[in-house]
Amino acid sequence: MQINNSKTINTWCMYDWANSVYAIVIKSSIFPVFYNTATQNAFNGDVVDFFGFKLVNTALYSFAISFSFLIVAIISPLLSGIADYTSNKKSFMQFFTYLGGLSCIGLFFFTGKNVEWAIICSVLASIGFTGSLVFYNAFLPIIATPDKHDMISAKGYSLGYIGSIILLVINLVCISNPDWFGLEKTGIIARFSFLTVGLWWIGFAQITFRALKEVKKEINYSRSIIVSGYKEIIKVFKELNSQPILKYFLSSFFFYSMGVQTVMYMAASFGSKELNLPGNKLIITIIIINAVAIIGSYGFAYISKKKTNKFSLLNMLVIWVGICIYAYFVYTDYQFYLLAFIVGLVMGGIQSLSRSTYSKIMPQNSHDEASYFSFYDVTEKIAVVIGTFSYGFIEQWTGSMRNSTIALGLFFAIGMGLLLMVRIPSNLNYNSENN
Repeated sequence: MQINNSKTINTWCMYDWANSVYAIVIKSSIFPVFYNTATQNAFNGDVVDFFGFKLVNTALYSFAISFSFLIVAIISPLLSGIADYTSNKKSFMQFFTYLGGLSCIGLFFFTGKNVEWAIICSVLASIGFTGSLVFYNAFLPIIATPDKHDMISAKGYSLGYIGSIILLVINLVCISNPDWFGLEKTGIIARFSFLTVGLWWIGFAQITFRALKEVKKEINYSRSIIVSGYKEIIKVFKELNSQPILKYFLSSFFFYSMGVQTVMYMAASFGSKELNLPGNKLIITIIIINAVAIIGSYGFAYISKKKTNKFSLLNMLVIWVGICIYAYFVYTDYQFYLLAFIVGLVMGGIQSLSRSTYSKIMPQNSHDEASYFSFYDVTEKIAVVIGTFSYGFIEQWTGSMRNSTIALGLFFAIGMGLLLMVRIPSNLNYNSENN
């Protein structure tokens, strides 16, 4: 592929448009609300029976997300190494896309009592989503030079937010008007929204798949591809030990990702359980978050261009700490809307800027893009495992999600402290002199 080709860049960004509907509709809004309501009705309360174990429904969902990210954290380094060795990133990306999309379609069959089915499909959808991103992100250094990464990353996230809002609004309008379909209740329409997510994800992903190409390598099939995958990971690990900028940035990223991803997964559940907000108000907050996130993505990319990436990230982390403290004292729907607005501003910015910062400080002439990005993704996935598990454990132990938000604030504060100690070059064009 020709580097910095606008058509290639646009089609790469379209995968954000395709897969982000999962992040918004399934991960953050309609499914968590439907799951809470359906399980409460089916089990006459918050405690559900999951393969014989009695668990709080929202804590169970948090544990399921933790488990899915643990699986991805274990397998993605191996898969990334294999993808680099075989020059086959696109095939792996396709596999995880179809796994995630079909699992979303499978959620259509969840009605409340079959909570095991819901959790299994949720785990597989999460694995498909996060697994595909390992290989999607690895194409960024291939399609563009480092000076363009910030804006391209922001464009991808922005397209994702726009597409997600469109599908979310369509589904919300349908759910709010069951009489249009000759129905009295919204349950079946909410389940249809899960079906639309899978079809949207798989369908629009074809645009990206047709455009992305890789330079074919001669493969020595006498070697074990599995062994080569491990060797690639070991090689990158050794290289990281001699690259303190990368190593310390990943340490900071690890801690603040515990907070960012957990907020994204549990925001709707917090509003539903702690504030007793109805589903339509919760979904409005998700729309606010994603609409404002578009502004945040470009806004903080602009700030980083005028200042530095480190300056933008530090300012966002200060805001995140404030968000967690403020969330503890939120009791009304208008306070929750304000919280959603602030979350949106920093959510898009910190995700896109973290990805682009890492893509520019990693070795620029490496042919191991997927292996390097697997470290980035594994760091994030393990952070989500710890973050979501901590969130669910604290709720199960104390009986309140408010206590969980304080723990998230501590994660952001630690990440901010580590980032302060990192010397990120202002030009962010990585070379050996930066070490």
